[in-house]
Amino acid sequence: MKALVTAATAALMLTGTAMAQTTVVTVPGEVRTYITEQQVPSVVYDGDIVVGSELPSSVEIHTIPSNDAYGYTVVNKKRVIVDPHTHRVIEVIN
Repeated sequence: MKALVTAATAALMLTGTAMAQTTVVTVPGEVRTYITEQQVPSVVYDGDIVVGSELPSSVEIHTIPSNDAYGYTVVNKKRVIVDPHTHRVIEVIN
């Protein structure tokens, strides 16, 4: 019985971890529209630009006047939506 409880607990813990890693952030359409209309210079960056990665503090994050929950930048000619507080990539716009 103890082994069964231990196995069930371990399974629940693994499931919780997997679910936490697949969190999806839905960016409002007006934020995406605003970002695509802005003309900012592209920054060259050697690292991978993928959702969940953290951009270095040297990459300038631009603010969105109507929504402080999102920021953006252009990296390697790709528009990137980021969390302005953590510099984590939320979405890469192609």
